[in-house]
Amino acid sequence: MDDIQGVITLRMHAPDTHEKRKFVSGWSNLTARKAAGGTFGLNTYGLYAYDTVWLLAYAIDAFLNQKGNLSFSYDPGLSELQRKNLHADALRIFDGGNLLLQTISQINFTGLTGSIEFSDENLIHPAYEVINVIGTDLGELCNLAWTNGSKARGWVFASNGRRLRIGVPNRVFYHKFVSVEGTNVFRGYCIDVFTAALNLLSYDVPYDFVAFGDGHSNPNTTELLQLISVGEFDAAVGDISITTDRVRMVDFTQPYMESGLVVVAPVRKLNSSAWAFLRPFTPVMWLVTAVFFLVTGVVVWILEHRINGDFRGPPRRQIVTILWFSFSTLFFAHKEKTLSTLGRLVLIIWLFVVLVLNSSYIASLTSILTVEQLTSSIKGIESLVSSKDPIGYQRGSFAGNYLINEYKIDKSRLIPLNSAEDCVKALQDGPQKGGVAAVIDERAYIELFLSSQCEFSIVGQEFSQNGWGFAFPRDSALALDMSTAILQLSEVGELQRMHDKWLLGSACRSEGAKEDANRLHLKSFWVLFLICGLAFVLALLVYMIKIIRKFAKHCAEELEGSSSQSSPPAHLQTFLSFLDKMEEDVKSRPKRRRMDRRASNRIIDGNASRNSASFKSAIVALEV
Repeated sequence: MDDIQGVITLRMHAPDTHEKRKFVSGWSNLTARKAAGGTFGLNTYGLYAYDTVWLLAYAIDAFLNQKGNLSFSYDPGLSELQRKNLHADALRIFDGGNLLLQTISQINFTGLTGSIEFSDENLIHPAYEVINVIGTDLGELCNLAWTNGSKARGWVFASNGRRLRIGVPNRVFYHKFVSVEGTNVFRGYCIDVFTAALNLLSYDVPYDFVAFGDGHSNPNTTELLQLISVGEFDAAVGDISITTDRVRMVDFTQPYMESGLVVVAPVRKLNSSAWAFLRPFTPVMWLVTAVFFLVTGVVVWILEHRINGDFRGPPRRQIVTILWFSFSTLFFAHKEKTLSTLGRLVLIIWLFVVLVLNSSYIASLTSILTVEQLTSSIKGIESLVSSKDPIGYQRGSFAGNYLINEYKIDKSRLIPLNSAEDCVKALQDGPQKGGVAAVIDERAYIELFLSSQCEFSIVGQEFSQNGWGFAFPRDSALALDMSTAILQLSEVGELQRMHDKWLLGSACRSEGAKEDANRLHLKSFWVLFLICGLAFVLALLVYMIKIIRKFAKHCAEELEGSSSQSSPPAHLQTFLSFLDKMEEDVKSRPKRRRMDRRASNRIIDGNASRNSASFKSAIVALEV
């Protein structure tokens, strides 16, 4: 025994069952009567031998029920063993060996060593005891279970083994997540999730919760995880965020709660005013909308001016018509008819844009006037970083290092806060009185904080994606099993039930200042305006091409009746005059000119005929 002191080895494991205890008791009574010096010892290998006999008995019985034949035959291959004087020629081979082996692999029963079942000729879920040789005793450390002989499934801690020391952060506030009452009472949402997941494991895990921290200030969670890596703690349970730096030290379970960083700041209510109807649109949105109303009127006037009498008249009347037509489309009350195809196309597209704008405006205005509006000078993490104001964060949280490393915020701007009361006072005082402009913390904490503090609100968006998990040493199989258990709790809705039990019922929870979110920006409608603008340009381009062709034809007809060439200024003036004329007048003018020319020719021909007749009469008179 001296040579194997301290050796750790494996031994087949047999669970402690009623059948096993009954058999061992009977075995002890039986051997006590036959052995003068005491009972014959019975170890695990004896129990497996006992189950093996029963396994063969069940298999042979099944073999015979399948009409198996108990016959033996000689194997010539055994003759090679004659040289070793083994008398192998006396041996015979069982002819039904393959069938018997198949029958054995199909046997399924529960023996003294537990369930006996095979898969691919391997025992399913074999179990081993990890033992340590100390003196003359074998100290049982724990039990290991394998799946199909390949990979460790988990362990069952021995009753006399060391219990796990699980560190729990001793928080100063936010006790609904985890709280330490006295020396051995641990309560909270995180504790409930851990115990519920532990109950789903297929083996028992003895453990003891150990408070980490003095209870006067929030402990540093990273320091707790470092103690796991050095072996002082076997695990950590609580509101522990999973970060990149921490996963290098320990293994985390599947996150059981999502919680990213958010900004909370003081907010004030927006009072309604006489100009509240302007708030749905931003100033840029109002400006662009007004410009497009005017452009629409001008484009339709250009397309309709030459063919539509409603868009003609004195200049003053035409300007009024443009303004009236463009803004009356807002209420679909325009009375002027559009006659050109291009004008109708432009108007249809613009009316669709007006419909979308009108519906969005009404919805936004309704939201602004009926929902309580909050506003803050802090709009989110970007505006907070660009300012020089101090920022508060929860002492012991990873938020401080995160802001320094990721957003390059100077450490002098970060103010650690020890309690919820400190957060309230710092936010109320503000930077002017030595407080902070905003507090950055995880959403789970902030939502609980806002449940009783209605004067503050979350501003901006969540700017980090983190989760809470339980921590274990690196390469811990227990972390994997606990992750599976957490997923099972989530799938059956148990996680949500525990969340509602501890954290539901926040009356003042808010998503932040919503005034800017409810206002409609140009970026939400730029595609509509772009389509409308392209339609305007395309319609004007097609219209100008048609007008230029008609003007060229008109000029050619004019030149036929006149030999003079117009100068460029006169040519431009002629083009503008052509644009201002009704198209019917332009089309009818060449006809009138041709009719006048024919009439003039007829008059000239008549005069010539009369002159010729008079001339002939004069000649006749002279001859006479």
